[in-house]
This record gives sequence, structure tokens and C-alpha cells, in this order.
Amino acid sequence: MPKIDIRRPHQLSIAEARSVVEQVAARMYEKFGMEGRWQDDTLLFSRPGVTGSIAVAGDAIQVKAELGLMLAPLKGMVEQEIRRKLDEHFS
Repeated sequence: MPKIDIRRPHQLSIAEARSVVEQVAARMYEKFGMEGRWQDDTLLFSRPGVTGSIAVAGDAIQVKAELGLMLAPLKGMVEQEIRRKLDEHFS
């Protein structure tokens, strides 16, 4: 299964970065029905066809996702959208 692993540095506090990730997670739920839950400073998310995590550290955000067979052909597009959102919120 195709995997995505993107790390983006940031200059926010962990609390501020978590808040931004919460906002993104709320949009992911609205748009795609993506369920999420926090485990320490990592948001674990899933829906049929994709599972992953968004880890918040003091200096970076790391997004990891594993795409199912149906989403495999869309890996490039999904990766591009994740990068765009990270740029929008953490540049």
C-alpha cells in the first residue's frame, strides 16, 4: 500500500500547533468523514481507504498516511494537497 511521510518545520508552540491540527482535523471530518483521536501529541486518523497520523513536536509537524488500494492511484494528488495545507498553516 502506498505510504506518505511528510515533515514540515514550524515555529509555533506545541499548544498552538495542536490547535491548528485540530482545525484541520475538523475540516477533514466535514469533508471526508475522517475520524480522529489524540494519543499524546499525535492525532491518529482513519476512514475507509486511509489511516495515518499527524505528530506535533516542538519544532515540526509530521504527517504519515497509508493509502488503500482504491486511493493508491491518487497518491500524488493526496500528497500535494497535504503539502499545500501544511504550507498554508505552518509556513
